[in-house]
Amino acid sequence: MQIDIDPNAGFCFGVTNAIDKAEAEIATNGRLLCLGEMVHNHEETSRLEKKGMQTITYDEFATMHDTTVLLRAHGEPPSTYQIAIQNNIHIIDATCPIVLRLHRLIQANAQAHTDAQTVIYGKKDHAEVVGLVGQVNGKAIVISDESQISAIDFHKDIMLYSQTTMNHHKYNEIADKISQQLHATSPHLSFQKYDTVCKSVAHREQKLSDYATSHDTILFVAGANSSNGKYLYNTCRTANPRTHYITSVNDLSEQMLIGADIIGITGATSTPKWLLQQVAEKAALLSEKK
Repeated sequence: MQIDIDPNAGFCFGVTNAIDKAEAEIATNGRLLCLGEMVHNHEETSRLEKKGMQTITYDEFATMHDTTVLLRAHGEPPSTYQIAIQNNIHIIDATCPIVLRLHRLIQANAQAHTDAQTVIYGKKDHAEVVGLVGQVNGKAIVISDESQISAIDFHKDIMLYSQTTMNHHKYNEIADKISQQLHATSPHLSFQKYDTVCKSVAHREQKLSDYATSHDTILFVAGANSSNGKYLYNTCRTANPRTHYITSVNDLSEQMLIGADIIGITGATSTPKWLLQQVAEKAALLSEKK
């Protein structure tokens, strides 16, 4: 049996950067406070907590003073920075540079086009989207599928953005529908779509599909609450129905490997390489028992 790890799998740059900053702070001071879950992967979060990281809630953050807090890669609304200034909280800002550029773009466009609507394609309660909506003081329309397009006012100019980790094909489809409806309703108005899906995420889909079809069985490793993981898993499963979603080595069973000569191991942008390696080692042990 051949077992290999997808070379394109593992943390994206933004997550890697945030974890590097977290580990550097822990190495220096022995502890770290992180606002919200560092990464949507329980195994990685547990590893960092054992080193000295403590995850805090937004309510806890608001009552803290004179301390240091890391902001994860997802990005934060301006209100978070305002609280930090008021409470003398030193911020270690690990916001992904791509997300940070999107913050600035949304802010600048909203200020330049005060009568236009800011529309964001994404998941309403996702940490990144909360940060994006915050750039316009909460005055943004968030849609996650075509059925929600009706929430848009087609009698105003529209500026459309996407959460960086969304499906770029679906984003383009939704953008086309919005453009068509605006043209039909108010042809004199302006529609502007911004290409804000992270390039590494967009390119990952085709590579992942190709990887899945070249293996008998796929072990897809991701956190139970990872939206990126669930999306990429579906991409994998569409290409190869023999794809299994697992969150740790404990989920792996011999039944998953039956009839497979070539096993591929891959995961989400929030899945650490060390966890993929653990799964590969466990799969090798199980295959020896067969």
